[in-house]
Amino acid sequence: MMAPRVLIPFIVVTLIWGSTWIVIKDQLGAVPPTWSVAYRFTAAAAAMFFYALWKGVPLRIGRRGHLFALSFGLPQFFLNFNLVYAAEHYITSGLCAVLFALLLVPNSALGWLFLKHRITPRFLAGSAIATAGVALLFVQEMRSTALAPGAVLLGIGLTLAAVLSASVANILQATERARSMPVEGALAWGMAYGVAANILLALILYGPPAIEYRAGYWAGVLYLGLVASALAFPLYFGVIRAVGPGKAAYSSLLVPIIAMGFSTVLEGYHWSPLAVAGGVLALVGLFVALKARRPNPVPIAD
Repeated sequence: MMAPRVLIPFIVVTLIWGSTWIVIKDQLGAVPPTWSVAYRFTAAAAAMFFYALWKGVPLRIGRRGHLFALSFGLPQFFLNFNLVYAAEHYITSGLCAVLFALLLVPNSALGWLFLKHRITPRFLAGSAIATAGVALLFVQEMRSTALAPGAVLLGIGLTLAAVLSASVANILQATERARSMPVEGALAWGMAYGVAANILLALILYGPPAIEYRAGYWAGVLYLGLVASALAFPLYFGVIRAVGPGKAAYSSLLVPIIAMGFSTVLEGYHWSPLAVAGGVLALVGLFVALKARRPNPVPIAD
């Protein structure tokens, strides 16, 4: 079982990210999604630089450090979030959250392939049970959506591409290069590179920055930037470094259940027997898999 120093950040991150899907949905509208992502990570990067300076973390990370920050910053803070925001134009926030629960699969597979993380039979059994639960939630979401099949498939494709992009960044956080750098400094620069890429793409696709004058929009930007990014990502990357990307990705199995809980209260989501069964299976699978022994990573060259 996870030690408290890992379990507590795991729980905090899961609760925060379970709330973000409905906030992201509210961001879609007058402001193009790439500008919304740029605003979010501008706030997050500023907070991370301030926090790193406050802690006395060195921000001079050298050429190799900048290359590493660029290598995980672009897939995590540029590709991943642009794909997610675009996907929520076509599918519900609940379905997008359910699909992101599949992060466990590429995280475990890439961890085994590149980091030599051992996958135990208990971990495989728990993963299978939890994935079956996610599948039931997925079926429930597909049945309840009123969107056209083509739009649903496009939204699903965008979300799966986001999952793969996030997984690449997760794997990089488990390397020896990542462990040699303070999380705060690496994240500050990674987010900064993500902001630069987002601004460049937004200028190319949409022109000058679009401004939304609704207070709720900017409250959402601050929540997503400061809480869901500047607070949550250091905690999550710390979990990855402690237990590996496979186990860390189990937060993504609980996130859809929390997201649907918010949807129940705020959007009138109805919990069918199928959805309840899926949630229960995901929790059981999580418990089984987290009882597995921690994988022993083998350092890789970078």
